[in-house]
Amino acid sequence: MSTPSAVPAAGESRRWMVLAVICTAYLMLTLDATVMNLALPSAQTALHFSAADKQWVVTAYALSYGSLLLFSGRLADLIGRKETFIAGLAGFAAASAVGGAASSFGMLVAARACQGVFAALLAPTTLSLLATTFTDPKERGRAFGVFSAVAAGGGGMGLLIGGALTSALNWRWCMYINLVFAAFSLIVGSSLLTRQPRTGARMDVPGVIVVSGGLLCLVYGFSNAATHSWHTPSTWGFLVAGGVLVVLFSFWQRRAQHPLLPPRIVLDRNRGGSYLAALVIGAGMFGVLLFLVYYLQTDLGYSAIKSGVALLPMVGVTAAASTVGNIRLMPRFGPRPLITAGMLINVVGMALLTRIGPDSHYASTLLGPIMVIGLGMGMIFAAALRTGTSGVLPQDAGIASAAINTGQQLGGAIGTALLNTIAASATTDYLTGHAQGKPGPALLHLATIHGYTRVFWWCAGIFALGAVVSGALLRGGPLPTPGPPTTEPATEPEKVPT
Repeated sequence: MSTPSAVPAAGESRRWMVLAVICTAYLMLTLDATVMNLALPSAQTALHFSAADKQWVVTAYALSYGSLLLFSGRLADLIGRKETFIAGLAGFAAASAVGGAASSFGMLVAARACQGVFAALLAPTTLSLLATTFTDPKERGRAFGVFSAVAAGGGGMGLLIGGALTSALNWRWCMYINLVFAAFSLIVGSSLLTRQPRTGARMDVPGVIVVSGGLLCLVYGFSNAATHSWHTPSTWGFLVAGGVLVVLFSFWQRRAQHPLLPPRIVLDRNRGGSYLAALVIGAGMFGVLLFLVYYLQTDLGYSAIKSGVALLPMVGVTAAASTVGNIRLMPRFGPRPLITAGMLINVVGMALLTRIGPDSHYASTLLGPIMVIGLGMGMIFAAALRTGTSGVLPQDAGIASAAINTGQQLGGAIGTALLNTIAASATTDYLTGHAQGKPGPALLHLATIHGYTRVFWWCAGIFALGAVVSGALLRGGPLPTPGPPTTEPATEPEKVPT
Protein backbone atom coordinates (compact mmCIF):
# COMPACT_ATOMS: atom_id res chain seq x y z
CA MET A 1 0.00 0.00 0.00
CA SER A 2 1.41 3.42 -0.84
CA THR A 3 1.22 6.51 1.30
CA PRO A 4 -0.56 9.80 0.68
CA SER A 5 1.57 12.22 -1.28
CA ALA A 6 3.19 15.16 0.47
CA VAL A 7 2.82 17.18 -2.73
CA PRO A 8 -0.22 17.44 -5.03
CA ALA A 9 0.00 14.88 -7.80
CA ALA A 10 -0.44 17.48 -10.57
CA GLY A 11 2.72 19.41 -9.68
CA GLU A 12 5.52 17.39 -11.29
CA SER A 13 8.03 20.24 -11.22
CA ARG A 14 6.93 20.96 -7.66
CA ARG A 15 7.77 17.40 -6.62
CA TRP A 16 11.29 17.67 -8.04
CA MET A 17 11.81 20.90 -6.15
CA VAL A 18 10.72 19.05 -3.00
CA LEU A 19 13.37 16.43 -3.84
CA ALA A 20 15.98 19.22 -3.96
CA VAL A 21 14.83 20.42 -0.53
CA ILE A 22 14.91 16.90 0.94
CA CYS A 23 18.36 16.12 -0.50
CA THR A 24 19.79 19.44 0.68
CA ALA A 25 18.57 18.79 4.22
CA TYR A 26 19.94 15.24 4.25
CA LEU A 27 23.24 16.37 2.71
CA MET A 28 23.59 18.77 5.64
CA LEU A 29 23.29 15.85 8.07
CA THR A 30 25.72 13.57 6.23
CA LEU A 31 28.25 16.37 5.83
CA ASP A 32 28.05 17.19 9.52
CA ALA A 33 29.07 13.66 10.44
CA THR A 34 32.54 14.12 8.89
CA VAL A 35 33.01 17.89 8.64
CA MET A 36 33.32 18.29 12.41
CA ASN A 37 35.89 15.50 12.68
CA LEU A 38 38.30 17.56 10.58
CA ALA A 39 37.58 20.66 12.65
CA LEU A 40 38.27 19.02 16.03
CA PRO A 41 42.05 19.69 16.24
CA SER A 42 41.53 23.40 15.53
CA ALA A 43 38.58 23.60 17.94
CA GLN A 44 40.68 21.91 20.63
CA THR A 45 43.41 24.53 20.24
CA ALA A 46 40.95 27.44 20.24
CA LEU A 47 38.86 26.32 23.23
CA HIS A 48 41.71 24.72 25.22
CA PHE A 49 40.19 21.34 26.00
CA SER A 50 42.15 18.13 26.45
CA ALA A 51 42.58 15.24 24.04
CA ALA A 52 40.57 13.07 26.44
CA ASP A 53 37.66 15.54 26.33
CA LYS A 54 37.74 15.69 22.54
CA GLN A 55 35.67 12.51 22.22
CA TRP A 56 32.68 14.24 23.82
CA VAL A 57 32.29 16.59 20.86
CA VAL A 58 31.54 13.48 18.77
CA THR A 59 29.91 11.34 21.46
CA ALA A 60 27.40 14.02 22.58
CA TYR A 61 26.03 14.16 19.04
CA ALA A 62 25.99 10.38 18.61
CA LEU A 63 24.18 9.76 21.90
CA SER A 64 21.28 12.13 21.30
CA TYR A 65 21.01 11.25 17.62
CA GLY A 66 21.14 7.47 17.98
CA SER A 67 18.86 7.21 21.01
CA LEU A 68 16.04 9.40 19.65
CA LEU A 69 15.71 8.18 16.06
CA LEU A 70 12.84 5.74 16.59
CA PHE A 71 10.94 8.18 18.79
CA SER A 72 11.39 10.94 16.20
CA GLY A 73 10.30 8.70 13.34
CA ARG A 74 7.03 7.91 15.13
CA LEU A 75 6.62 11.57 16.09
CA ALA A 76 6.72 12.48 12.40
CA ASP A 77 3.92 9.98 11.76
CA LEU A 78 1.95 11.38 14.68
CA ILE A 79 2.09 15.18 14.26
CA GLY A 80 2.93 15.49 10.56
CA ARG A 81 6.05 15.26 8.42
CA LYS A 82 6.06 18.87 7.29
CA GLU A 83 5.92 20.05 10.88
CA THR A 84 8.76 17.78 12.05
CA PHE A 85 10.84 18.61 8.96
CA ILE A 86 10.59 22.35 9.56
CA ALA A 87 11.20 21.97 13.31
CA GLY A 88 14.21 19.73 12.69
CA LEU A 89 15.73 22.18 10.20
CA ALA A 90 15.21 25.22 12.41
CA GLY A 91 16.55 23.47 15.52
CA PHE A 92 19.59 22.04 13.73
CA ALA A 93 20.43 25.46 12.28
CA ALA A 94 20.10 27.16 15.68
CA ALA A 95 22.29 24.53 17.37
CA SER A 96 24.89 24.88 14.60
CA ALA A 97 24.97 28.65 15.06
CA VAL A 98 25.51 28.25 18.82
CA GLY A 99 28.23 25.66 18.22
CA GLY A 100 30.02 27.89 15.74
CA ALA A 101 29.97 30.75 18.25
CA ALA A 102 31.01 28.54 21.18
CA SER A 103 33.35 30.26 23.63
CA SER A 104 33.91 27.20 25.83
CA PHE A 105 34.15 23.44 25.64
CA GLY A 106 30.86 22.99 27.52
CA MET A 107 29.03 25.29 25.13
CA LEU A 108 30.34 23.34 22.12
CA VAL A 109 29.35 19.95 23.60
CA ALA A 110 25.86 21.23 24.50
CA ALA A 111 25.41 22.53 20.95
CA ARG A 112 26.51 19.19 19.51
CA ALA A 113 24.04 17.34 21.73
CA CYS A 114 21.25 19.64 20.52
CA GLN A 115 22.35 19.06 16.94
CA GLY A 116 21.92 15.34 17.54
CA VAL A 117 18.38 15.85 18.90
CA PHE A 118 17.26 17.77 15.82
CA ALA A 119 19.17 15.49 13.46
CA ALA A 120 17.18 12.58 14.91
CA LEU A 121 14.01 14.54 14.13
CA LEU A 122 15.13 15.44 10.62
CA ALA A 123 16.77 12.27 9.30
CA PRO A 124 13.78 9.88 9.27
CA THR A 125 11.47 12.68 8.16
CA THR A 126 13.47 13.31 4.98
CA LEU A 127 13.25 9.67 3.91
CA SER A 128 9.55 9.35 4.77
CA LEU A 129 8.82 12.58 2.85
CA LEU A 130 10.63 11.11 -0.13
CA ALA A 131 8.60 7.89 0.08
CA THR A 132 5.29 9.75 0.35
CA THR A 133 6.03 12.37 -2.32
CA PHE A 134 7.08 10.02 -5.14
CA THR A 135 4.50 7.27 -5.61
CA ASP A 136 4.82 6.75 -9.39
CA PRO A 137 7.25 3.82 -9.91
CA LYS A 138 9.37 5.56 -12.59
CA GLU A 139 9.60 8.84 -10.67
CA ARG A 140 10.23 6.93 -7.46
CA GLY A 141 13.26 5.18 -8.96
CA ARG A 142 14.83 8.44 -10.12
CA ALA A 143 14.09 10.19 -6.84
CA PHE A 144 15.56 7.41 -4.71
CA GLY A 145 18.56 7.28 -7.03
CA VAL A 146 19.35 10.94 -6.37
CA PHE A 147 18.69 10.61 -2.63
CA SER A 148 20.85 7.47 -2.40
CA ALA A 149 23.71 9.29 -4.12
CA VAL A 150 23.50 12.07 -1.53
CA ALA A 151 23.30 9.62 1.37
CA ALA A 152 26.23 7.54 0.14
CA GLY A 153 28.48 10.38 -1.00
CA GLY A 154 27.81 12.94 1.71
CA GLY A 155 30.47 11.62 4.07
CA GLY A 156 33.19 11.92 1.45
CA MET A 157 32.00 15.40 0.46
CA GLY A 158 32.14 16.33 4.15
CA LEU A 159 35.87 15.56 4.20
CA LEU A 160 36.43 17.84 1.22
CA ILE A 161 34.29 20.70 2.51
CA GLY A 162 35.60 20.36 6.06
CA GLY A 163 39.19 20.45 4.85
CA ALA A 164 38.53 23.49 2.68
CA LEU A 165 36.72 25.43 5.42
CA THR A 166 39.28 24.61 8.10
CA SER A 167 42.19 25.54 5.83
CA ALA A 168 40.73 28.69 4.24
CA LEU A 169 38.70 30.07 7.17
CA ASN A 170 38.55 28.36 10.57
CA TRP A 171 36.88 25.49 12.38
CA ARG A 172 33.77 27.55 13.26
CA TRP A 173 32.70 27.58 9.61
CA CYS A 174 32.34 23.81 9.77
CA MET A 175 29.32 24.59 11.96
CA TYR A 176 28.18 27.77 10.23
CA ILE A 177 28.00 26.04 6.82
CA ASN A 178 24.89 24.23 8.07
CA LEU A 179 23.03 27.56 8.12
CA VAL A 180 23.34 27.80 4.33
CA PHE A 181 21.79 24.39 3.73
CA ALA A 182 19.12 24.89 6.39
CA ALA A 183 18.12 28.33 5.07
CA PHE A 184 17.48 26.99 1.56
CA SER A 185 15.50 23.99 2.81
CA LEU A 186 13.48 26.10 5.26
CA ILE A 187 12.55 28.84 2.79
CA VAL A 188 11.73 26.58 -0.15
CA GLY A 189 10.32 23.70 1.87
CA SER A 190 7.92 25.89 3.86
CA SER A 191 6.19 26.98 0.66
CA LEU A 192 6.31 23.67 -1.24
CA LEU A 193 5.45 21.06 1.35
CA THR A 194 1.81 20.58 2.26
CA ARG A 195 0.29 19.15 5.39
CA GLN A 196 -0.61 15.51 5.04
CA PRO A 197 -3.73 13.91 6.50
CA ARG A 198 -3.39 12.43 9.94
CA THR A 199 -2.51 8.76 9.64
CA GLY A 200 -3.92 7.40 12.88
CA ALA A 201 -0.48 6.75 14.38
CA ARG A 202 -0.20 6.47 18.17
CA MET A 203 2.76 7.05 20.49
CA ASP A 204 3.96 4.06 22.49
CA VAL A 205 5.36 5.89 25.53
CA PRO A 206 6.73 2.82 27.40
CA GLY A 207 8.34 1.64 24.16
CA VAL A 208 9.94 5.05 23.61
CA ILE A 209 11.44 5.08 27.11
CA VAL A 210 12.78 1.53 26.91
CA VAL A 211 14.26 1.65 23.40
CA SER A 212 15.69 5.16 23.76
CA GLY A 213 17.42 4.09 26.96
CA GLY A 214 18.65 0.92 25.30
CA LEU A 215 20.05 2.67 22.23
CA LEU A 216 21.67 5.35 24.40
CA CYS A 217 23.42 2.66 26.45
CA LEU A 218 24.59 0.80 23.35
CA VAL A 219 25.91 3.90 21.58
CA TYR A 220 27.67 5.10 24.73
CA GLY A 221 29.12 1.66 25.43
CA PHE A 222 30.57 1.31 21.94
CA SER A 223 31.82 4.92 21.94
CA ASN A 224 33.55 4.30 25.27
CA ALA A 225 35.14 1.11 23.96
CA ALA A 226 36.59 3.07 21.03
CA THR A 227 38.34 5.56 23.31
CA HIS A 228 39.07 3.49 26.44
CA SER A 229 38.77 -0.29 26.74
CA TRP A 230 36.29 -3.12 26.37
CA HIS A 231 37.09 -4.21 29.92
CA THR A 232 36.10 -1.03 31.78
CA PRO A 233 32.74 -1.09 33.62
CA SER A 234 31.66 2.03 31.70
CA THR A 235 31.91 -0.05 28.51
CA TRP A 236 30.59 -3.51 29.25
CA GLY A 237 28.13 -2.28 31.88
CA PHE A 238 26.40 0.02 29.40
CA LEU A 239 26.51 -2.59 26.63
CA VAL A 240 24.87 -5.20 28.86
CA ALA A 241 22.23 -2.71 30.02
CA GLY A 242 21.56 -1.67 26.43
CA GLY A 243 21.20 -5.26 25.28
CA VAL A 244 18.76 -6.06 28.08
CA LEU A 245 16.64 -2.99 27.31
CA VAL A 246 16.52 -3.80 23.58
CA VAL A 247 15.38 -7.37 24.37
CA LEU A 248 12.69 -5.99 26.69
CA PHE A 249 11.63 -3.60 23.95
CA SER A 250 11.22 -6.44 21.44
CA PHE A 251 9.01 -8.36 23.89
CA TRP A 252 6.93 -5.26 24.62
CA GLN A 253 6.35 -4.56 20.92
CA ARG A 254 4.50 -7.87 20.58
CA ARG A 255 2.12 -6.93 23.39
CA ALA A 256 1.65 -3.18 23.03
CA GLN A 257 -1.67 -1.99 21.62
CA HIS A 258 0.09 0.68 19.53
CA PRO A 259 3.72 -0.50 19.24
CA LEU A 260 6.44 2.06 18.48
CA LEU A 261 8.09 -0.29 15.96
CA PRO A 262 5.36 -2.70 14.88
CA PRO A 263 6.66 -6.24 14.31
CA ARG A 264 5.09 -6.17 10.83
CA ILE A 265 7.72 -3.58 9.84
CA VAL A 266 10.87 -5.51 10.71
CA LEU A 267 9.56 -9.05 10.18
CA ASP A 268 9.02 -8.43 6.48
CA ARG A 269 12.01 -10.15 4.88
CA ASN A 270 12.83 -7.37 2.45
CA ARG A 271 12.56 -4.54 4.96
CA GLY A 272 14.38 -6.51 7.67
CA GLY A 273 17.15 -7.29 5.19
CA SER A 274 17.50 -3.65 4.25
CA TYR A 275 17.83 -2.62 7.91
CA LEU A 276 20.60 -5.19 8.40
CA ALA A 277 22.28 -3.90 5.23
CA ALA A 278 22.19 -0.38 6.71
CA LEU A 279 23.90 -1.68 9.86
CA VAL A 280 26.63 -3.36 7.78
CA ILE A 281 27.14 -0.17 5.76
CA GLY A 282 27.52 1.85 8.95
CA ALA A 283 30.14 -0.54 10.34
CA GLY A 284 32.04 -1.16 7.11
CA MET A 285 32.17 2.38 5.76
CA PHE A 286 33.86 3.51 8.96
CA GLY A 287 36.91 1.52 7.90
CA VAL A 288 37.03 3.29 4.55
CA LEU A 289 36.49 6.89 5.58
CA LEU A 290 38.34 7.04 8.89
CA PHE A 291 41.35 4.78 8.41
CA LEU A 292 41.85 5.75 4.78
CA VAL A 293 41.90 9.42 5.81
CA TYR A 294 44.36 8.58 8.60
CA TYR A 295 46.58 6.89 6.03
CA LEU A 296 46.37 9.74 3.53
CA GLN A 297 47.11 12.46 6.06
CA THR A 298 49.48 10.90 8.59
CA ASP A 299 51.35 8.46 6.35
CA LEU A 300 51.31 10.01 2.89
CA GLY A 301 51.35 13.61 4.15
CA TYR A 302 48.17 14.80 2.41
CA SER A 303 46.53 17.97 3.65
CA ALA A 304 42.92 17.88 4.84
CA ILE A 305 41.62 19.31 1.58
CA LYS A 306 43.86 17.11 -0.57
CA SER A 307 42.63 13.98 1.19
CA GLY A 308 39.06 15.10 0.52
CA VAL A 309 39.82 15.57 -3.17
CA ALA A 310 41.45 12.13 -3.26
CA LEU A 311 38.13 10.58 -2.21
CA LEU A 312 36.04 12.40 -4.83
CA PRO A 313 36.26 9.53 -7.39
CA MET A 314 34.61 7.25 -4.82
CA VAL A 315 31.85 9.81 -4.28
CA GLY A 316 31.30 10.18 -8.04
CA VAL A 317 31.11 6.44 -8.70
CA THR A 318 28.77 6.00 -5.73
CA ALA A 319 26.43 8.67 -7.07
CA ALA A 320 26.38 7.16 -10.55
CA ALA A 321 25.89 3.60 -9.31
CA SER A 322 23.05 4.50 -6.95
CA THR A 323 21.23 6.43 -9.67
CA VAL A 324 21.57 3.69 -12.28
CA GLY A 325 20.73 1.05 -9.69
CA ASN A 326 17.45 2.71 -8.72
CA ILE A 327 16.34 3.62 -12.24
CA ARG A 328 17.49 0.61 -14.26
CA LEU A 329 18.25 -2.33 -11.99
CA MET A 330 15.81 -2.19 -9.07
CA PRO A 331 12.65 -2.32 -11.25
CA ARG A 332 13.98 -5.41 -13.07
CA PHE A 333 15.81 -7.41 -10.42
CA GLY A 334 14.74 -6.14 -6.99
CA PRO A 335 16.95 -5.55 -3.95
CA ARG A 336 18.53 -8.97 -3.37
CA PRO A 337 20.98 -9.07 -6.30
CA LEU A 338 21.92 -5.39 -5.87
CA ILE A 339 22.64 -5.55 -2.15
CA THR A 340 24.38 -8.93 -2.35
CA ALA A 341 26.49 -7.91 -5.34
CA GLY A 342 27.30 -4.56 -3.71
CA MET A 343 28.53 -6.31 -0.56
CA LEU A 344 30.73 -8.68 -2.61
CA ILE A 345 32.14 -5.80 -4.65
CA ASN A 346 33.07 -4.09 -1.41
CA VAL A 347 34.86 -7.25 -0.29
CA VAL A 348 37.04 -6.95 -3.39
CA GLY A 349 37.63 -3.24 -2.84
CA MET A 350 38.63 -3.72 0.80
CA ALA A 351 40.97 -6.58 -0.12
CA LEU A 352 42.65 -4.36 -2.72
CA LEU A 353 43.19 -1.64 -0.10
CA THR A 354 45.35 -4.03 1.95
CA ARG A 355 48.16 -3.48 -0.61
CA ILE A 356 48.97 -0.06 0.87
CA GLY A 357 52.51 0.61 2.04
CA PRO A 358 54.60 3.50 3.38
CA ASP A 359 55.43 4.77 -0.12
CA SER A 360 52.30 3.85 -2.09
CA HIS A 361 51.20 6.03 -4.98
CA TYR A 362 47.61 7.23 -5.18
CA ALA A 363 47.01 6.34 -8.85
CA SER A 364 48.43 2.82 -8.67
CA THR A 365 47.36 1.73 -5.19
CA LEU A 366 44.36 3.76 -4.01
CA LEU A 367 42.35 5.06 -6.97
CA GLY A 368 41.18 1.66 -8.22
CA PRO A 369 40.09 0.26 -4.83
CA ILE A 370 38.16 3.36 -3.76
CA MET A 371 36.30 3.40 -7.08
CA VAL A 372 35.43 -0.28 -6.63
CA ILE A 373 34.12 0.51 -3.14
CA GLY A 374 32.15 3.44 -4.55
CA LEU A 375 30.47 1.05 -7.01
CA GLY A 376 29.55 -1.38 -4.24
CA MET A 377 28.23 1.34 -1.95
CA GLY A 378 26.13 2.85 -4.70
CA MET A 379 24.45 -0.49 -5.41
CA ILE A 380 23.74 -1.13 -1.72
CA PHE A 381 22.33 2.33 -1.06
CA ALA A 382 20.25 2.17 -4.24
CA ALA A 383 18.40 -0.86 -2.93
CA ALA A 384 18.48 -0.52 0.88
CA LEU A 385 16.93 2.93 1.28
CA ARG A 386 14.11 2.25 -1.14
CA THR A 387 13.38 -1.23 0.21
CA GLY A 388 13.32 -0.10 3.83
CA THR A 389 10.24 2.05 3.21
CA SER A 390 8.56 -0.16 0.61
CA GLY A 391 5.02 -1.33 1.22
CA VAL A 392 4.52 0.32 4.62
CA LEU A 393 1.20 1.72 5.80
CA PRO A 394 0.83 5.52 5.98
CA GLN A 395 1.12 5.53 9.76
CA ASP A 396 4.39 3.58 9.56
CA ALA A 397 6.37 5.59 6.97
CA GLY A 398 8.25 7.63 9.55
CA ILE A 399 9.13 4.75 11.85
CA ALA A 400 10.26 2.61 8.88
CA SER A 401 12.57 5.43 7.79
CA ALA A 402 13.86 5.77 11.35
CA ALA A 403 14.70 2.05 11.46
CA ILE A 404 17.07 2.48 8.50
CA ASN A 405 18.81 5.44 10.13
CA THR A 406 19.02 3.59 13.45
CA GLY A 407 20.68 0.61 11.79
CA GLN A 408 23.26 2.84 10.11
CA GLN A 409 23.93 4.83 13.29
CA LEU A 410 24.29 1.73 15.45
CA GLY A 411 26.51 0.13 12.81
CA GLY A 412 28.76 3.19 12.87
CA ALA A 413 29.08 2.99 16.65
CA ILE A 414 29.92 -0.73 16.47
CA GLY A 415 32.41 -0.14 13.64
CA THR A 416 34.11 2.69 15.52
CA ALA A 417 34.68 0.55 18.61
CA LEU A 418 35.53 -2.71 16.87
CA LEU A 419 37.85 -1.37 14.17
CA ASN A 420 39.72 1.01 16.48
CA THR A 421 40.40 -1.91 18.82
CA ILE A 422 41.55 -4.11 15.93
CA ALA A 423 43.88 -1.41 14.59
CA ALA A 424 45.45 -0.76 17.99
CA SER A 425 45.90 -4.48 18.69
CA ALA A 426 47.47 -5.17 15.29
CA THR A 427 49.86 -2.23 15.69
CA THR A 428 50.94 -3.46 19.13
CA ASP A 429 51.42 -7.03 17.90
CA TYR A 430 53.57 -5.82 15.00
CA LEU A 431 55.81 -3.80 17.32
CA THR A 432 56.12 -6.71 19.75
CA GLY A 433 57.20 -9.04 16.97
CA HIS A 434 59.63 -6.68 15.21
CA ALA A 435 61.03 -4.22 17.73
CA GLN A 436 64.58 -4.67 19.06
CA GLY A 437 64.50 -2.31 22.00
CA LYS A 438 62.79 1.06 21.60
CA PRO A 439 61.02 1.22 18.20
CA GLY A 440 62.16 3.94 15.81
CA PRO A 441 59.96 6.17 13.60
CA ALA A 442 60.26 3.87 10.58
CA LEU A 443 59.08 0.85 12.55
CA LEU A 444 56.22 2.81 14.12
CA HIS A 445 55.23 3.87 10.63
CA LEU A 446 55.15 0.27 9.40
CA ALA A 447 53.27 -0.89 12.49
CA THR A 448 50.58 1.75 11.97
CA ILE A 449 50.07 0.74 8.33
CA HIS A 450 49.89 -2.90 9.42
CA GLY A 451 47.01 -1.87 11.72
CA TYR A 452 45.24 -0.23 8.79
CA THR A 453 45.58 -3.30 6.57
CA ARG A 454 44.24 -5.51 9.37
CA VAL A 455 41.21 -3.20 9.59
CA PHE A 456 40.63 -3.42 5.83
CA TRP A 457 40.67 -7.24 5.99
CA TRP A 458 38.12 -7.13 8.80
CA CYS A 459 35.96 -4.76 6.76
CA ALA A 460 36.15 -7.26 3.89
CA GLY A 461 34.91 -9.91 6.31
CA ILE A 462 32.07 -7.68 7.52
CA PHE A 463 30.88 -7.13 3.96
CA ALA A 464 31.24 -10.84 3.14
CA LEU A 465 29.00 -11.67 6.11
CA GLY A 466 26.59 -8.97 4.91
CA ALA A 467 26.46 -10.62 1.48
CA VAL A 468 25.59 -14.01 2.97
CA VAL A 469 22.91 -12.63 5.28
CA SER A 470 21.39 -10.39 2.59
CA GLY A 471 21.33 -13.16 0.03
CA ALA A 472 19.56 -15.48 2.46
CA LEU A 473 17.09 -12.97 3.91
CA LEU A 474 15.98 -10.80 0.99
CA ARG A 475 13.32 -12.09 -1.38
CA GLY A 476 14.07 -12.56 -5.04
CA GLY A 477 12.37 -10.48 -7.72
CA PRO A 478 11.29 -6.83 -7.95
CA LEU A 479 9.50 -5.02 -5.16
CA PRO A 480 5.69 -4.98 -5.39
CA THR A 481 4.41 -2.04 -7.41
CA PRO A 482 2.71 0.53 -5.15
CA GLY A 483 -0.99 1.07 -5.69
CA PRO A 484 -2.63 4.46 -6.03
CA PRO A 485 -2.19 6.84 -3.10
CA THR A 486 -4.58 6.19 -0.27
CA THR A 487 -5.42 7.96 2.94
CA GLU A 488 -6.00 6.01 6.12
CA PRO A 489 -8.77 7.30 8.38
CA ALA A 490 -7.38 9.24 11.33
CA THR A 491 -9.40 7.20 13.75
CA GLU A 492 -8.45 3.77 12.47
CA PRO A 493 -6.31 1.98 15.06
CA GLU A 494 -3.11 0.27 14.03
CA LYS A 495 -3.42 -3.40 13.29
CA VAL A 496 -1.33 -5.48 15.63
CA PRO A 497 -0.38 -8.92 14.24
CA THR A 498 -1.61 -11.88 16.18
